[in-house]
Amino acid sequence: MLEGLVGGLFNGISIGAVLLIVALGLAIVFGLMGVINLAHGELMMLGAYTTYVVQNGANGLGDWAVESYILVALPLAFLVAALVGLLLERSVIRFLYGRPLETLLATWGVSLILRQFVRSVNWPMVIGLGVFALLFGVGRWILSRYTDWARIARWANPVVSILSAAIALVAGLVVQGAGNPTFTRAWFSTRNVDVTPPSWLRGGVSLGATLQFPSARLFIIALTILCLVAVYWFLNGTTWGLKMRSVTQNRAMSACLGIPTEQVDALTFALGSGLAGIAGCAVTLLGSVGPNLGGNYIVDAFMVVVVGGVGKLVGSIVAALLIGIVTYLVGSGTVALLLTGNEALQPVTDFFTFFATTSMAKVMVFALIIAFLQVRPAGLFPQKGRSVEA
Repeated sequence: MLEGLVGGLFNGISIGAVLLIVALGLAIVFGLMGVINLAHGELMMLGAYTTYVVQNGANGLGDWAVESYILVALPLAFLVAALVGLLLERSVIRFLYGRPLETLLATWGVSLILRQFVRSVNWPMVIGLGVFALLFGVGRWILSRYTDWARIARWANPVVSILSAAIALVAGLVVQGAGNPTFTRAWFSTRNVDVTPPSWLRGGVSLGATLQFPSARLFIIALTILCLVAVYWFLNGTTWGLKMRSVTQNRAMSACLGIPTEQVDALTFALGSGLAGIAGCAVTLLGSVGPNLGGNYIVDAFMVVVVGGVGKLVGSIVAALLIGIVTYLVGSGTVALLLTGNEALQPVTDFFTFFATTSMAKVMVFALIIAFLQVRPAGLFPQKGRSVEA
């Protein structure tokens, strides 16, 4: 029974570690900027697909690359997700600060676009996007250099965008029609793909006769701790981290003191998005990768952020561990098994037996969270000071 409890606690902590690494970036973005980023799961999906691409590239380089590709995939997943997040913040989010409903809808729309992009992306689409970026950038540069851009920007921006998009669409269709099936085939399509972990992550660490801790989950726990330490150091030991904390406490006063709040916003969104990419890389060790991967984690990540307290890393850690442990212990039937044999507690045993499935355990956790938020609506660790308002 003791081994079962220890194993249950380990699995609960490993689930909590996955939730935490997914929620970490979301907690930073939500806590500092007040942005409910529903595209966070899709940024995580991009990190997972980056890992898949790196793995395929490593397969052609020999055994040494297959055994070490995860070490290359982690920073690349961070970089890809951070760049996409930065582009999202500069092109969409920055126009919607202080308007939470519009931000919610915009990020939801972006999440749908990213999912469809992954399903449909092929060489003609990439060429079309490249043509659009080239024409739009060159057009903007020429107009801003040789005209009174401040006066014409209101109508020139949409005109340049529409013309560039039209030319890029035609270019993409021409390439699509002229290319062979291999060239025009979708890179990923709608099917799920598998990422094979290196051999040193496939086994497990045995403890006693029945206990075994999977290496992949131990790696995710270690990666989560590393990310936490890195984020803590960045927020407390670097200039930009201190600026981010300052903006979190009082945006208006920070701006008055000369802190570039717009750059802080962009950096914050890129950092949160990059952490989502690392989370995407981590979850490839647990299952298949597909366009809907992010949707499986986004609700749980928001639960962690809300229960822990917006903008509180300590709160996110505690909430992730609590939710992970309770979900596993109840859903696996460990609690019901521990109570079995005690006649006086038979009604309680029947109660936990009823919830002893993964889906029912989530229902129970949802109900507990709703009840908890009635008592502490600001979460376990409420934020002190003035939060961002715009």
